Amino acid sequence: MSYTKRQFITKAFGKIGLASYVYDLTPDQLESVMEDLDGMMALWNAKGIRLSYPLPGDPTAGDLDDVTNVPDSANLAIFCNLAILIAPNFGKVVPPELKQIAKLGYDTLAARAAMPQEIQKKVMPSGAGNKFQNLERPFTDAPTTPLAAGPDSDLTFN
Repeated sequence: MSYTKRQFITKAFGKIGLASYVYDLTPDQLESVMEDLDGMMALWNAKGIRLSYPLPGDPTAGDLDDVTNVPDSANLAIFCNLAILIAPNFGKVVPPELKQIAKLGYDTLAARAAMPQEIQKKVMPSGAGNKFQNLERPFTDAPTTPLAAGPDSDLTFN
């Protein structure tokens, strides 16, 4: 089962040494950290790291108990990077080990999300084997428009 937003926040506070402090937080502080989490995940989504995280359309629309549906392999990267993001707000210095783990986790997610961009050459020769069949068309067809839909968007057919 996937983590909830509250569980990510609790783990992040634990990483900066404020695990018991979570229970003393006001609802406004929890909402603020949840907005930081949502913002960080929106930034990752924009960079191509799509983890099925439920991004709210409105900053105040999220709920702390929303299930995030992110894969287990991304959990460590999320709460370590969230801890680094929120530490200055609570007067904490981030240990170098936490920075290293967060960077390793983020780099792993970025590497998994990295896919080379497909390109279609505009003027490619048909090849030596086609010269007798295609005397009028010695080059390949013009490029087609790529499909503009990602894994998290809708695709409609006309």
